[in-house]
This record gives sequence, structure tokens and C-alpha cells, in this order.
Amino acid sequence: MTVFAFAHELRYADLPPPVVAQASRCILDLIGVAAAGAETALAAIVRDFAADQMAAGRSPARLIFDGRPVSASGAAFAAASQIDAFDAHDGHALTKGHAGVAILPAVLAVMDAEGGRQRGRDLITAVVAGYEIATRAGIALHRTALDYHTSGAWNAIACAVLTARLLGLDLAHTREAAGIAEYHGPRSQMMRCIDHPTMVKDGSGWGALAGVSAGYLAAAGFTGAPAVLLEEAAVADLWADLGSRWRIMEQYFKPYPVCRWAQPAIEAGRALQLGHRVAPEAIARIKVETFAEGVRLAGAAPATTEAAQYAIAFPLAAILTRGGLGAADIGGAALADAAILDLSHRIDLVTDPDLAARFPAERLARVTFTLRDGRSLVSDVTPARGDPAAPLSNDEVAAKFTRLTSGLGPARQQSLRAAIDGLAGDDEVAGLLAMVAQPA
Repeated sequence: MTVFAFAHELRYADLPPPVVAQASRCILDLIGVAAAGAETALAAIVRDFAADQMAAGRSPARLIFDGRPVSASGAAFAAASQIDAFDAHDGHALTKGHAGVAILPAVLAVMDAEGGRQRGRDLITAVVAGYEIATRAGIALHRTALDYHTSGAWNAIACAVLTARLLGLDLAHTREAAGIAEYHGPRSQMMRCIDHPTMVKDGSGWGALAGVSAGYLAAAGFTGAPAVLLEEAAVADLWADLGSRWRIMEQYFKPYPVCRWAQPAIEAGRALQLGHRVAPEAIARIKVETFAEGVRLAGAAPATTEAAQYAIAFPLAAILTRGGLGAADIGGAALADAAILDLSHRIDLVTDPDLAARFPAERLARVTFTLRDGRSLVSDVTPARGDPAAPLSNDEVAAKFTRLTSGLGPARQQSLRAAIDGLAGDDEVAGLLAMVAQPA
């Protein structure tokens, strides 16, 4: 079966129950992250930009947690950027990036633009198809490209194919859509954002924009070059198990709103502190041993929320100082917190050759505290929490959703949660679309 046939022929009845459950978790988590992201400066800028520059045409979609009408591609762009703004969304180790951040915004935007008449089961099925395509495309890109590109470079392809599915295009036009999206997708270099963290983030807003635009362009007869990540012989093995190996089950969920590469060190440091009941003022120096890409996160004194998210030293110091790591700990007044900054400047990052060799399949860290009384405490080699091998429980994902949507108020939280939990039923998605369109 070709990827295009898979995208169009997949039905809810084809999905194993664990896959349905995982898709529901992904949707819940992403909407929670979008709600938290709505309050960031980045999100305000992109929503205003979409409203000004991506005007609604004959088929408008609504900006997520905002409500203003824009084009479907504009709504997808803004929502993906908004999720990216609050770095707590799911991802996949081998893609070194994120699929759902663009997939869900694309599906919601196109469904909204096309009238919201699809059923909840259609939303779940489209999301699963998107994760299967995007994850494989990401692995394919890392296998074949010389540089490390952002998620937008490959999740754009899945957004295009999903748009074609939702528009009812035939296989030939779907192939054109994939080719347009791959050609125009943002082949942006991720490590530039790691070294210089700004609002460009992981390129997923532009991936969603390129993908949804490609679907509508293909529907109008625009043609594209073949998508090599889907059709090249060198990556054919990645597509051979579509429908039998479910890559959505391999996604991780983040407990903290910072780069995944920072989270092994955060877990190791926090476990060491709790295990030995160490007060932050008792620590003279901290050594973090991890993989080389993680060391480049550094970030002892970030000036912006984006820089705090793409750091290890600052969020590690924040959780050791404050006992938690949420939105308030990586922005605003926290960036000038003297206690966090003091400890952050006493953290050294070192590349460990063994841990580096195990990246990206494993992202690991070891943390050593040198205490003021002369003792040294060393953590175990620690992975990030929330990986498939050590997943967050359903209760933890639900609690995270509750925290991230607290600004919506209890009644709206409960209604939104009920609508997401009910997606496996026969209700139209129009109700959910209306809920997420209301201003945060």
C-alpha cells in the first residue's frame, strides 16, 4: 500500500484500541499545551499576523483560543506556532522533533474551514494517519539529509496529505500535495535555534502553513515535484509497515515545558535532590554529563522565555530552587530570580562520550552535586520521564492538561475535557471546534 492510499483508506475500525487511546492522549495533551501557549508573546504575535496577513476567504477557519476568522492555512500556522511557543508537546526520539504540533492544528483548521461536519472518529483517524506519516518522514529526512532540520521540514508533508484526505482529493492530487509541501517546507537548521534561541523555534508553524497550503493548491491543480521522503528507494523500508507498526505509540509526553534534551538532566538533578534532601544553598557546584547536542543548550542566564526553554542550566536550577517547573518558572519574573540565577551559574555541562553515542535513540544524563561540606553526590544515568519505556500515566497526562488549562476556568475545562474524551463517539467535531475557538 502506498502512503497516499494509506492516508485515504485508513478508517477508525482499522485502529487497535491502544492506538485510539494514544491518539486521544495526544489530542488532550496538545490542546492543553495550546491553551498555555495562548498566553505567550509569541502566540499573540502570530495570531495578529495571521489575522492581518492570512485573511479568511470563502472557507474561513477560526484562530485557536482566539476566534478571529482567517484562512485554513493561517489557522494551522498560528495554532502550530502557539503550541511550539510553550515547549511541552509530545515528540519522537528518532525524529528529534515533533509531529502532533503541526498535525492537530492542520486537521482542526481544515475541518473548521470545511464546516466541521466530520465526526469525532474522523478526527482521531486523521490524527493517527498524520502521526504515522509525519514520524516516518522525519526519520527518513534524518537518514538522508546532511544537516539536522526542524520538525517543520517533515511534518509539512503529513499536513499536506491530511488536507488532501479531508478535502476528498484523489491519489494523484494527494501525491502532488505531498510534493508541493516537501519542496516548500522549511528546511531550517535546528541547531541554529539551539545556539541562538528565539521565536523561530522548531519551524512547525511554517510546516503546518506549507502543508495545508499545499493541499489546497493541489486541489486547484497546482503541481509539485515528487516527495522523495515518501518515494525514494533509500527510505522504502520505513513505509513498508504502514498499518502494522503504529509509530504513534512511540511518542513521548513531556512533564516540563522545556526542550526534551534538557529533561534527562532535570530528572536526574531533581531525583538526587529529593533522595538526599539537599537544599539548593548547600550545593557548591553541579556537573551535568550528557550528550553533545544537549551540552549546546547551556543557558545559565536566559533573557527570554524561548532561551529558558532551550537551556539546561536555568530550568535545572529553577526546579532545584522552586521544587517545580511550570510556565511561571521559565518566564516573567523568574528570569530575574536571584536564587535561580545564582545556582544556574554554578552548573557545568560536559559531554559524556558514552551518552553521546547513545543519542538520539536514548537521551540520558548524569548529575553530580558537589556540596559545600565537601561531599559529592552522583545520580544514576537518567532518561527523560514520559518516554514509551517509562510513560506518563493517564492520570499524569490529565493532571498536566488541568494545570495548563487552569486559565480557562473549571466549567470550560470540564466541557473541553468531556468533548475530547467523547471523540470516539458519533458526535460532529463542530462542538469541539467551537470550544477551542473561544478566546483563552
